[in-house]
Amino acid sequence: MNRDVFEKYPIPKAVMTLALPTMLSMLVTIFYNMADTFFVGQTNDANQVAAVSLTTPVFLIFMAVGNMFGIGGSTMISRLLGQGNNEKPKNVSAFCFYGCIISGFVLSLIYLIFMPQILSIIGTSENTYEFSREYLTYIAYGGIFVVLSNAMGNIVRSEGAAKISMAGMMIGTVANIVLDPVMILALDMGVAGAAIATIIGNILSVVFYLGYIIRNKEKTVLSFMPSDVRISGIIGGVLSIGLPASLNNILMSCSNILLNVFLSDYGDVPVAAMGVAMKANMLVVMLQLGLAMGMQPLAGYCYGAANYSKLKSVMKFSALCNFIIGSCMTAIYIFASRPIVGIFIDDAEVIRNGITMLNALMISGPLIGIMFVFSFTFQAMGKAIPSLILSVSRQGFVFLPVLIVGNMLFGLEGLIYAQPCADIASLLIALTMFMIINNRSFKNEEKEAVKA
Repeated sequence: MNRDVFEKYPIPKAVMTLALPTMLSMLVTIFYNMADTFFVGQTNDANQVAAVSLTTPVFLIFMAVGNMFGIGGSTMISRLLGQGNNEKPKNVSAFCFYGCIISGFVLSLIYLIFMPQILSIIGTSENTYEFSREYLTYIAYGGIFVVLSNAMGNIVRSEGAAKISMAGMMIGTVANIVLDPVMILALDMGVAGAAIATIIGNILSVVFYLGYIIRNKEKTVLSFMPSDVRISGIIGGVLSIGLPASLNNILMSCSNILLNVFLSDYGDVPVAAMGVAMKANMLVVMLQLGLAMGMQPLAGYCYGAANYSKLKSVMKFSALCNFIIGSCMTAIYIFASRPIVGIFIDDAEVIRNGITMLNALMISGPLIGIMFVFSFTFQAMGKAIPSLILSVSRQGFVFLPVLIVGNMLFGLEGLIYAQPCADIASLLIALTMFMIINNRSFKNEEKEAVKA
């Protein structure tokens, strides 16, 4: 465990030490997510591209379960370390490990049993049904590894091992990128090859993380041994933060499914175009998300150590960095939207729609990262209610009504601009909640700390 990064480093150095590896791993993950769409797009079959877009929200539910245990467990571990407790993190990490296995198995079983109903719900057409079924079937077979790899990346980072977390993600991602062209194009497996490559990449990540814990069993505060599993005093702490975090991913999946269903009313081309635009937009979103995720263990440690002034300084620095990143990337995307969209597919109609959609998504590019900083800080502090509210805002009670009303009033245009409207509204909600927490919680806790 690296305590220096939490206790001795200046704030910019500490944030960058934790965040840069996470951002780099996110960058590689972005290329991994783009790779599926890119190489499937090289088939020049809009139906296969649309199938990947349709099934991505369902795939994200596996990641949501991983985040439930990963984010819930990592925030609890970082607070425990801030309090000087080096034993209980073993119980937390072991609980999360086996929780992932059980949850992943159950979810995979549900997917395989109810596959026809799921494909109907997500809006597949007769042109995309079979492609979507192939992709989801292979994803379901390896679902446990998708859940585990997402959770363990967060758990490892909670003890300051950001580079190890990055390495694990990169190993799986690079493997997927290398395997994609082989399986999709050379072996002519199409979307099925994309799914198999994804699962192999996640398996390699899990093996790497397990190897790290085994090799460093005398130094690490983490464990996956069955004897270290505890439920009492842990399940509540993990799920109180993990559930809101996973709810955000689940709502993202549900909202994307609904978006695809609405888009499918306008044909398969808008579905494919939005899939391409959202894949391209991931670069902006995930870099800012990576910085916010990277600073989370530092925020949790500061909160656990009752160092509230440092916590707020960490937030300010992280928010400024994300604003700069978002602004620069937005400018680049607006000026280069045509070549960016054209990377994924050589279809004039898809490209034309994709440019409009990408430019719309970039409206909130400079601001969305600030909301991520607030969200991960609330999670690091163990503030379950604010975390829950913010989680259900961006992809839930803000986005869904905007999506439905936008479709009713403005048709396709309303669907295109729904996400940036929801992003800006969610940021305003986050700012309001932080002001409430700052006025009530921080000041009261600072007074208690002085009395102690």
